[in-house]
Amino acid sequence: MDTEVRLAGPADLEPLPAIENSSDALFASLGIVFPPGPTVIEEMIGKGAEILVAGEPPAGFTAVREVDGGTHLEQIAVRADLMGRGIGGRLLGAVLARAAAAGSPGVSLLTFRDVPWNGPWYARHGFAELPEEAWGPGLRAYWRAELAAGLPGLGPRLVMWRASDRPPSRPSGGPGR
Repeated sequence: MDTEVRLAGPADLEPLPAIENSSDALFASLGIVFPPGPTVIEEMIGKGAEILVAGEPPAGFTAVREVDGGTHLEQIAVRADLMGRGIGGRLLGAVLARAAAAGSPGVSLLTFRDVPWNGPWYARHGFAELPEEAWGPGLRAYWRAELAAGLPGLGPRLVMWRASDRPPSRPSGGPGR
């Protein structure tokens, strides 16, 4: 299966909620059942999120937005039957590369602290917990929205951050920042 990561086109959007529902079903084995309602991707479509897909037809997707002057990863979802094949890693790599190319200082996200394919997975990819005192107003708003939606009641949540691997702004050999 070809899993090249690319910007989503209009024809790619219809299957994305089913992909999200497929991957969300895996949380049930940990006792995490999401409340009914629109999927994250349904909320992101049309709200200015940049959506990337892996494969044609899509096997997975990611949605990102600008928050507090950086890139915010809203969601990565991969079809449950295709997990463990590196698709999520390719999607994350594309997000990181696009953030760096755009001059973003880094990528933030909110996730479950202990779910193996959440907090620990992002930590293996260079993300670290972002202390509350470093949150900007946008991240604080996300946190409040998650509290209101009851997400922390499903399991411990955290904010994570990874600085961009931006190209140096000075000629090589010059002093760094």
